[in-house]
Amino acid sequence: MITAQGRNDPFQNTRISIHNSQILLGQDLKPVVRAFQTYLGRPWMQYSRTVILQTYIDGFINPSDWSPWQNTNFAQDTLYYREYKNFGLGSSTKRRVAWKGFHVLTSPNVASCFTMRNLIAGDSWLPATKVPFIFGI
Repeated sequence: MITAQGRNDPFQNTRISIHNSQILLGQDLKPVVRAFQTYLGRPWMQYSRTVILQTYIDGFINPSDWSPWQNTNFAQDTLYYREYKNFGLGSSTKRRVAWKGFHVLTSPNVASCFTMRNLIAGDSWLPATKVPFIFGI
């Protein structure tokens, strides 16, 4: 699993947002990649929230992309998993899960809610860190 975000209250202000990144296979896993299924994530708690935006997703990711919790339907109706304009061999959303909580974002306005600017008020403190980042979509 790339992610396993958890929140047990729908009003908690926590989530994982991966933006303008690369999800790549590590060199040490290349010889055994076919022996393991890799997913973008799975729910850890009832209200799991993960968004992946404008990110390169390599072809080793399982086409369903998201994994259920221990082969159950736990949290599939309450989680919030979104993808927005990802690219790469593993980015196609044609075979993604059909869970109530998973959707492909099409609106840049909605997607921008999960960027550094809006999610963590990055405008106010990130420039001082000298860490490269993108404010918005």
